[in-house]
Amino acid sequence: MSITVDLSGRTALITGASSGLGARFGRILAANGARVALGARRKDRLEALAAQIGSNASAIAMDVAREADVIAGYDAAQAAFGTVDTVIANAGIDGAGLMTEMSEEEIERTLAINLKGAILTAREGAKRMMAAGVTNGRIVLVASITAFEPSPGLVAYAASKAGVVQAARSMAREWARKGICVNTISPGYIRTAINDEWFDTEPGRKQIARFPRKRLMEESGLDGPVLFLCSDAAEFVTGADFVLDDGQTL
Repeated sequence: MSITVDLSGRTALITGASSGLGARFGRILAANGARVALGARRKDRLEALAAQIGSNASAIAMDVAREADVIAGYDAAQAAFGTVDTVIANAGIDGAGLMTEMSEEEIERTLAINLKGAILTAREGAKRMMAAGVTNGRIVLVASITAFEPSPGLVAYAASKAGVVQAARSMAREWARKGICVNTISPGYIRTAINDEWFDTEPGRKQIARFPRKRLMEESGLDGPVLFLCSDAAEFVTGADFVLDDGQTL
């Protein structure tokens, strides 16, 4: 099913856009009229995606765990398309591993990219929107159902995503009178490059069999909610989390 929303006139910055969900978000926002600044560490992949999308896309190398990179990324997006009024903080890593076996560096890296990176991305976007007098700003942070479910083997990841949900709610309250809506989506399990090998294993197949609908989600299941949250129609939605999991947590 094709979903269309009028995003013409909007300029979006999407992090983690070199593959997976971030790349899809870039495509669907551009297809619905937005100018999209595609941010990630792998600029070669971003440039290939931007070439596919066309003149309304720009590739920007940035590591969201570094404040200087986030600022430079917004500078590049603004130079290409003007003030960013729509943000999707999607960059993340899985941080998989038993907690007793994870190193301090692995834990720190997971929290730095998934939680600190999301906060830095949202904060810089909000600061610039306020400075420019934007009154219809949209910020969407990508969390996960692991924010609410015990997730052995994903402790650092789950903690980072729970932090994303609460950070978004707190930022939404802090900026409630600034014309900026801040929300999160919490997707269920979707086959991506990060988890592809796992779901082809016997334990991975057993996990799928435990889901009520005995299937993984499709990336397309996020299109409608994301387009809505980035649009003018979401004016009265802020501080909300949307669990999009095909009933996996039921």
